[in-house]
Amino acid sequence: MSSAAYDGLHADAAVASDLLVLRRLVMGAGLCWAIVFVVAGLGYGLQLFGDGSIFSYAVAVEEAWRFHWHNIPGRLFVYLFCYVPAEAYVHLARDPQGGIAVYGILFFGAQLIGLAATWAADRSRGRIIFAYACGSTACLCPFVFGFPTEMWMAHALFWPTLALCHCTPRGIGGSALVFLALLALAFTHEGALVLAVAILFTLALRGVRDPALLRATAGFSGVVLVWAAVKAELPPDDYIVDVLHRAALNFIDVRNLAASDRFLLMAGAVAGYAIAVAILRLLAVARPRAYASAVVLAALIAYWLGFDHALHADNRYYLRTILLMALPVLGGLAAAYGLRADGRLKLAVPLLPQLMTALAGRPMIQATAGAVGLMMLVHAVETAKFVGAWTDYKAAVRSLANGTAADPGLGDPLFVSSARIDAELNRLSWSSTVHFLSVLLAPGFAPARLVVDPRQGYFWLSCETATQDESAYRAVPVESRRLVRVQACLHRFTRGVCPKSAVCSLPATSDP
Repeated sequence: MSSAAYDGLHADAAVASDLLVLRRLVMGAGLCWAIVFVVAGLGYGLQLFGDGSIFSYAVAVEEAWRFHWHNIPGRLFVYLFCYVPAEAYVHLARDPQGGIAVYGILFFGAQLIGLAATWAADRSRGRIIFAYACGSTACLCPFVFGFPTEMWMAHALFWPTLALCHCTPRGIGGSALVFLALLALAFTHEGALVLAVAILFTLALRGVRDPALLRATAGFSGVVLVWAAVKAELPPDDYIVDVLHRAALNFIDVRNLAASDRFLLMAGAVAGYAIAVAILRLLAVARPRAYASAVVLAALIAYWLGFDHALHADNRYYLRTILLMALPVLGGLAAAYGLRADGRLKLAVPLLPQLMTALAGRPMIQATAGAVGLMMLVHAVETAKFVGAWTDYKAAVRSLANGTAADPGLGDPLFVSSARIDAELNRLSWSSTVHFLSVLLAPGFAPARLVVDPRQGYFWLSCETATQDESAYRAVPVESRRLVRVQACLHRFTRGVCPKSAVCSLPATSDP
């Protein structure tokens, strides 16, 4: 064997070894985070964070569809997967706390279930799609973990759907499976339609006449028809139309990334690492990635100990934008590498071969491993900060709910203002749902006071809906539901719903 051939084989072996290390790192990180989501989510009661308070309260009173989900039928899969089983448990066991736990298990466990489904469906060489799914779970999901955005579920379904579209055998059964996967994905979030189109583009890499592309295109056409019919048949309430419109515009606003301290910290750490590696390589320093990691690690520690006052809380909702932006890119790379490994990459895309070669080079593989390690550190520290602050915030809300302080000016002698909570802790508040949280945190769901945010501008329940819930037979105490009804009727008055009620007779405030 010639010296050049020997060197080539040695280089290939080194690349394969580094790639194996990166593969094990991202797969291990993805699986660990998927487990952490369930353990930490349930352990710290994160299913109550943000909008999770109204969602959990809706489960407890068995009213998820009437409270909110009839307004967003385009996310029907999330309702069927998370809320129907949880409400069924509450109905059968008369245990609202257990029902909320069921809801949390299903929602937080979605990433673990999605990874398991991706593993089962992926037939690419070396299960490349599964490896990318793990990397996506580890790198992207912690940005939004804790907030009940339906894009969380879209992420969980994207990867098994991608694997099924590429790997499911031909035939009626395979076509039905692909259709159902695309249907479920489409009914997680409106943004999932973009993800489904991205999957079709990855299939086009097989060739525009490939049977897998034609099958998925036909299936997706049927999905769009079903989706459009459901949306037309179940329009949202007038009150929420403008809110949904504003939320949709915010969802696609890339400025959400720049507004997030955590995203900027992560971007700065990764960029600093890349710059440090480049400089050290130019200086011919041995082990540049190790030294670069040490420099960035020292900078992060100095920042956290000496300068950090940020808390990644409400931006967990707004960073759902990063899922919409990153998933098509990661899915495209996963499909391209998988198809190339299987000899099925047919469509000539300008610069794609060069990009794939560059990303698969040894320097890039090693640099990626270091960057992933730094990302995991930032995610771990910021998540620990979040759950610690959330624990303290819950204790503050619980103290107000069980106390004797009151602010009758908010509309009832049993109301107390959340403004009494320390401003640092109130960074975790979600103004439209804190009164539901005060019910959920009280012993036996029976607070002495309903904690109300005076800044609240959006009101989830109409007077009519809250009144009907108050009169229903539920496991949550009727007095708690009465307080919720009083608060709703002060702000979303529905003429004629309860004419004999002094509360409902009050003049209605302006809708936001």
